[in-house]
Amino acid sequence: MFARPQSGLTSLVAPSDFQRVLATRPVARSPHFSLHHTVSEAKELSTGTASPAAGAVEIQPGAAAQPCWRLGLVVPKRQARRAVTRNLVKRQAREAMRQHLSQLPPGDWVVRLRAPVERQQFPSAASAALKLAVRGELASLFAAAMARRPG
Repeated sequence: MFARPQSGLTSLVAPSDFQRVLATRPVARSPHFSLHHTVSEAKELSTGTASPAAGAVEIQPGAAAQPCWRLGLVVPKRQARRAVTRNLVKRQAREAMRQHLSQLPPGDWVVRLRAPVERQQFPSAASAALKLAVRGELASLFAAAMARRPG
C-alpha cells in the first residue's frame, strides 16, 4: 500500500461547502471550466492532554493555525457523458491544483466543468489529445487565478 504525500490539499465534500463556494463569482474562466474560491475559516490544531482521573481531554486552542487548501470538483454527466472522461478531467484538475498549490492562497477551491466535452472532437474517451487539452486549459485557468491574486 502506498502512502499519499502530505501536500496540504484535502477534498471538499459537504454539499453546504460546495454551495457556499459556488455562490461566489468565478476567480477565473476558460472555455470549458470555471474556478471559484473562498477563504475558509482558519482551522486550529488543538493539543490535547489527557486527564487520567476524569478521562477527559483538555483542549488548548491556538497551538498552530495551519493553512488549508480544499478542492472540490463538479464534473456533471451532462457535460461529460462517459465516466472515463469525467475521471480524466478530475485527475487532471487535482494534479493542476497540486502543481499550483504553493502560489494559490489557502481556502476552498472548486473547479467546475461548465461546457460539454465534444465527442466529435475527442472520439476516444481518454485519449492523449483529450488529456493534453484538459491539462492545458486547467493550467491557463490556474494561471489566470494567480494573475488576479491580490498582493
